[in-house]
This record gives sequence, C-alpha cells and structure tokens, in this order.
Amino acid sequence: MEFDQGRFDEHCVYEVQPDGGRSAPSDVGYFAGLLRIARARGENRVYEDFVRVFEVSETEVTETSVEVIRLLSEHYGSDEPSALRIFLILHMGMIAENVKKNTRLGKRIKRLGVHALLLEGYSVDRAANFMRGKGWREIDAMCRERGF
Repeated sequence: MEFDQGRFDEHCVYEVQPDGGRSAPSDVGYFAGLLRIARARGENRVYEDFVRVFEVSETEVTETSVEVIRLLSEHYGSDEPSALRIFLILHMGMIAENVKKNTRLGKRIKRLGVHALLLEGYSVDRAANFMRGKGWREIDAMCRERGF
C-alpha cells in the first residue's frame, strides 16, 4: 500500500498489485469486508480492535503502528489476511484524513463510519455514504455525541 495524489486528495491510499497495477480501495469495499469479519468474530471485538488502530493513527505510518495492526490481525484466525488488509487501509485512510489541509474532523470521520457500521447497525452502503453532503460541524457533533 502507498500514498499518492488522488483526484481530490494529496494523500490517497492505493493498493499496489504484484504486477504493479494499483487501485484506491473504496469505503463500501472495505466496509463490506470489515462487516463480514465482524459478523464472524463479533462486532464489539472488531470495533475495539479498530479503536486501537485509531489510537495509533496519527500523521505517518510507523513501524510501531504496523506492528500493532499485525499483532491485532493475528487473532483473527482464517480472517487474518483480510483483517490485516482492512486495518491497514483504515490506518492509512485515517492518516490521510489527519494530514488533509484545513481538516476539522481528521481521522474521526473514519471512526464515525466504522461506529455506524459495527455498533449502530447501518448497512455497508449507508455507513459509507451517510455523511455525504453534511457540513463538518454536523459531523463533528455526531462524533462528539458518540464520545470521540
């Protein structure tokens, strides 16, 4: 995975394929994978692990943050590769949100989507898109209501 210029953001996350091709993961795509894992392993457990990833996601990928994610993912058995991939995507996505110019929400925007998906029962599509068109103050209030 790597950061590069995207259509809208300076720090877009890309997954690089063995053949050199790359694509930007979609919220709907990795939320669907996260929900599948959560249904098998427990929504609260996956959310708690996500919060640990949230806590280590600041302004850059570090050896420590990657190690935390690797260790968390080891506990997912046959879902380990998917958990590792999704937690890394979320980690890098939260870093991208944190370094975005003039951000008011930073990484909390990702946490709100994951919270809605895993703890509030939103569908994948709704969790990935319900914030579209809302102003930062409204989203900030939703985050604060949920304690973050």
